[in-house]
Amino acid sequence: MTHSFTIPRRAALGLVAVAALVPSLAFAQQQFDLTSVQKEQPRAEIVPEAVKLLKGVKLAKPGTFTIATTGQRLPFGINATDNQKIIVGSEPDIGRLVADGLGLELEVVQVAWADWPLGVASGKYDAAISNITVTEQRKEKFDFSTYRKDQLGFYVAGKSAIKEISKPEDVAGLKVIVGSGTNQEQILLRWIKANEAKGLKTTEVQYYDDDAVLYVALEAGRADAYFGPNGTLGFKAAQTGTTRLVGSFSGGWPEVAEIAVTTKKGAGLAEAITAVLNAQIKNGSYRKSLARWGLAPEAIDLSRTNPPGLPRS
Repeated sequence: MTHSFTIPRRAALGLVAVAALVPSLAFAQQQFDLTSVQKEQPRAEIVPEAVKLLKGVKLAKPGTFTIATTGQRLPFGINATDNQKIIVGSEPDIGRLVADGLGLELEVVQVAWADWPLGVASGKYDAAISNITVTEQRKEKFDFSTYRKDQLGFYVAGKSAIKEISKPEDVAGLKVIVGSGTNQEQILLRWIKANEAKGLKTTEVQYYDDDAVLYVALEAGRADAYFGPNGTLGFKAAQTGTTRLVGSFSGGWPEVAEIAVTTKKGAGLAEAITAVLNAQIKNGSYRKSLARWGLAPEAIDLSRTNPPGLPRS
C-alpha cells in the first residue's frame, strides 16, 4: 500500500525533546517538530542553472517533484503526530529543498522499501529519497545525487555487557539484528564468513519486520546487538535511553559510502538535483536542514552525480 500527499507549507507546532545520549550525532537536548507544520523547515530559492538542466525532462506529474520514501523511522521520516497522511523528517526536508530549487511543488509518496526501485524505474516517482546508498549495482538502473554520509552503528541494550564493537572479530558468537537486503547485512555477512574462516564462532543473524518486536528482543537479551543506520538508531537511543552506541562504521565498510537522491537512469534529473543540492550546501540551508534532525555530523561538503559506488559483493 502506498500513501501519497503534498507537504503543506504551514500548520500548528508541536515539539518532542530528546537528550544527548549518542556521541556520534548532535542530539544535545534538541527539540524535534513532529507535526505537519514544519515551521522551521529550511526553504530554498529557485536555482536558475538547475532549472535550465531540467529543460526537456519528463516528470511523473507536471510542475511537481514526486518522491518516494518509506517514512518509517526517525529522523529520516515518520507520520506526523497531527496528520498521519503527512511524512516529516530529514528526507522530506531534502525533497523540499530540491523541489524549491527546481521551482516545483513537492509530493511525497509513502512506500515500502521493496517498492521504490520499480516505482522510480517505471517513472511513477521522479525520485526516491529514503536513506539509499550509492552502489555500483544500483548505478546500472539509477542515477544518484549525493546528500549525506552513510554511517552505520552497532547498538546494544543499556544493560548489555558489550562495551565496544570495533572490528569484525567482535561480532563472533553474538546474535545480531540487521535489516534484510541492506548494505549493513552484506557487511555483517562478510564479517561472519571471514570470522568462520579464522575458526571463530559464527554469528546468529536475526531479522525483524516490526521495530517494537525488535527492541523487545534486544532488551530481553534474545539479541545482543542491532546493526543499522546510525542516524535512526541514534535518534531512538536518544529518545528512550534504553540502548547505546558501541561501534560506528561507514555504510560501505571498508569503503566510504554516501546516501543519495535516486532517480531513473538517464532520466536527466540527476544533474539538476545535484546543482540544487550544491546551491543549498553553499548557502547554508542544507546544513540547517540536517542539523534540525541531529544529522549535522553526516553532512557532506559537495554533492556529486553518480560518484563511485560501493562495489558488488
